[in-house]
Amino acid sequence: MIKALMVEDDSTIAFGVKYALDQEGFNVDIAKDLESARESINNNEYNIILLDVMLPDGTGYEFCKEVRDMSEVPIIFLTACDEEVNIVMGLDIGGDDYMTKPFRVRELISRIKAVLRRRGAVNEENKKILKFGNISIHTLEARIFKNNEEIYLTSVEYKLLLILAQNKNIVLSRAQILEKLWDVSYDFVNDNTLTVYIKRLREKIEDNPSTPKQIITVRGLGYKWIGSENNVHI
Repeated sequence: MIKALMVEDDSTIAFGVKYALDQEGFNVDIAKDLESARESINNNEYNIILLDVMLPDGTGYEFCKEVRDMSEVPIIFLTACDEEVNIVMGLDIGGDDYMTKPFRVRELISRIKAVLRRRGAVNEENKKILKFGNISIHTLEARIFKNNEEIYLTSVEYKLLLILAQNKNIVLSRAQILEKLWDVSYDFVNDNTLTVYIKRLREKIEDNPSTPKQIITVRGLGYKWIGSENNVHI
């Protein structure tokens, strides 16, 4: 059973979403503020967090940063603010997705399932370890290691890395990457969003992110993963 934490101070929205998710077999806890959200996450293990941005005692952005210091649990922001800068900021600090209110519950359920698929699902054909120099991608477990130390990625960062690595030495256009990256409709996907994810990924895997050697920008065309795959284990 998927266990979710919904941090939302509007009881009408919270209990409406809870009812819909319960029908899908989810187990949903509700927290109306950051204080109760902190208590919930300290006492429970969740598969996903649905996080409002504006809360009585702070912002969802604050809570997201706190969670990311201790966990990679997927986070979907739910907010009435649809400004691009807020969306990009939410993704940049570690959010996996961002939905603006009012939203359709069926779309929310679809996005939750998509996030969980990206985080945990690996196709049978990808059950192997991909090694590129000091980087190893354990596709069966969806884990990344650099110099034998694990690197923690969000589900979108992981999927982006996998797309690039599985197309090594091939230039992928931004449109091609976005098409592969998102498997449901995202009306806010744009160049800025992809740029943010490329930047975050470089910061985690490159020795010197300002002069990347692994994820190369091909000016006017897109991006390319550089390197020869070696020591691949099925």
